[in-house]
Amino acid sequence: MVMEIIEIGRSIRARDPARPSWPETVFCYAGLHAVMWHRLAHGLWRRGWRGAGRFVSHLSRFLTGIEIHPGATIGRRLFIDHGMGVVIGETAEISDDVLIYHGVTLGGLSGSPGKRHPTIASNVSIGAGAQVLGPITIGQGARIGANAVVTRDVSHYFGYYFVKFKLGFWGFG
Repeated sequence: MVMEIIEIGRSIRARDPARPSWPETVFCYAGLHAVMWHRLAHGLWRRGWRGAGRFVSHLSRFLTGIEIHPGATIGRRLFIDHGMGVVIGETAEISDDVLIYHGVTLGGLSGSPGKRHPTIASNVSIGAGAQVLGPITIGQGARIGANAVVTRDVSHYFGYYFVKFKLGFWGFG
């Protein structure tokens, strides 16, 4: 666990333009804390102690503002920057060296069992407020722009900056 804290800390210090000190990185970065809490919750979940895993996950959400389901699979050096409001669903899979900003949802589109959440490849960056929904794949090195709503696969090293919206008119009467 200590080695992972050092590894994530190095990643944060290398990628954050604020260049935090080591104590600041270890004690003040909620993203690092959320990942470490998730490691405990995920271990309990995998051993069949699902209630305990959910409790640890709930405690982590209370302490960090970041909700990671204990069933989610997370690779190495995940950097959740300004993490308040991040939600990562049960069947989400996140590879190594991924950067996630605040308000991001890696969510599902259906209530049916099975794979419901996205798979995120290595070296992906997901901008603030982005919604990545459904059992889709975000390719290696892809960049998802802030507030984008992604419901289809994104190719390797592709930038996705579109926001889906529907214009409507709300009349009177």
